[in-house]
Amino acid sequence: MTHLLLVDDDLVLNNMLKEYLEREGFAVTTATNGEAALQETLRQNFALIVMDVMMPIMNGIEALSRIRLHSQIPVLMLTARGDDIDRIIGLELGADDYVPKPCQPRELVARIRAILRRATTMTAPNASNESEALQVGALQLWPEKRQAFWQGEPLELTSTEFNLLEVLVHQAGKAVSKADLSQLGLGRVLTRYDRSIDVHMSSIRHKLGQLPDGRSCIQTIRGIGYQLIGE
Repeated sequence: MTHLLLVDDDLVLNNMLKEYLEREGFAVTTATNGEAALQETLRQNFALIVMDVMMPIMNGIEALSRIRLHSQIPVLMLTARGDDIDRIIGLELGADDYVPKPCQPRELVARIRAILRRATTMTAPNASNESEALQVGALQLWPEKRQAFWQGEPLELTSTEFNLLEVLVHQAGKAVSKADLSQLGLGRVLTRYDRSIDVHMSSIRHKLGQLPDGRSCIQTIRGIGYQLIGE
């Protein structure tokens, strides 16, 4: 059973979402603040964390920042509707996605399953663990092992960052629209004013560094989306 950590100081909402998620087949541990969430991630193994931003003792943004120091576990943030600042900061710190509050439980479950589908790549029963890597210039991806290397050095990517980078690798040299990146990498339709893809791409660029000529290997194609180049 897939084990989730649900973090929200609203006890009524916490209990309601816990019951709904358990009916959907998840095992759920709850916490009511960021400090408790941090301790739970050190004590147990979770498949994904659902965490509110506004909480006492330690808010969700600070908790996410500390969790990312030791884990790349997928994190889905719950943000106040229209609160773009917290949303962008969360994505910049490594959140995989967000759902505005108040949220519909069905939408939350759909987002959770989309992230988990893309975070877990099952190796075929008879497939070799040394299956062929995908390579573009100095970038190397091993999809089955969900590992990435830049110039021979391992990259610490969140599950969503890996998904988006894999989409670009498969389409190397071609412009990929933000709509396609959202659908294939985040598992959802891109909505108007949604800056998630841009924030994730900025983080990936930072982790990759630059080509020898000073350019980023991820180019912005104005009015379309992004393109991965090898040189």
